[in-house]
Amino acid sequence: MWEQILPGLRIKVFLTILLGIVYPLAITGISQVAFPHQANGSLVVSGGKVIGSELIGQGFAKPEYFLPRPSSAGAGYDGASSSGSNLGPTSSKLLRGTTKTDDKKNEVVDYDGVSLRIVHYCLDNDIPYESTVSLDQFRDDKGNLDDVKLIKAFNDNKSPLEFKAKTRIPADAVTASSSGLDPHISPANAHAQTARVAKARGVAVGQLKELISSSTEGPGFGLLGEPRVNVLRLNLALDQRFPVKR
Repeated sequence: MWEQILPGLRIKVFLTILLGIVYPLAITGISQVAFPHQANGSLVVSGGKVIGSELIGQGFAKPEYFLPRPSSAGAGYDGASSSGSNLGPTSSKLLRGTTKTDDKKNEVVDYDGVSLRIVHYCLDNDIPYESTVSLDQFRDDKGNLDDVKLIKAFNDNKSPLEFKAKTRIPADAVTASSSGLDPHISPANAHAQTARVAKARGVAVGQLKELISSSTEGPGFGLLGEPRVNVLRLNLALDQRFPVKR
């Protein structure tokens, strides 16, 4: 019996050392020497501080920044909860959004939906639109849009709210990636945001378009994927070239 067991044990110990210790250490060492930036997470450093990674998207909310695509990863761009919504193109939830009641019995947004994202994208970027009713009736006392009211209007079975942009909106502006962590947006999405960013920073739109062009990455190896813009890198270059005047 031992004549059969011992060879198996020796092979197991050998492969454990080779593949569990030697190989990982060798690959780690080669990566640290040949590709240290990528091996350590493609971290982006500014002012001596790590501000993010080229590989993971992060939220930007201020009007003076280019905004990333939506995220369904956790509370948004959560690397520990990488996921998409897993909703199909005919899903009512995906298209019109849903609401829910929170612990305090208040009705809040459960899922914003593409329709609501289009509304905000148009208003934020001064994109002309058509609406079956005035959006003023969905504003609160402070003039802010009430997202819950809008979602309920989109889901009204008798007379649903219809809202349409008069110009084409890039798909990545209102849909999340399958991982929820995509750090890139399309050049078209970036260009659609230039008017808002230019106004917030007091610079010419043409200057921002030049910055977008210089920040656009081509397809991998010239073949894989589409041209794309890394939002974190773009916003970092934006702060360096056109700082906000306080």
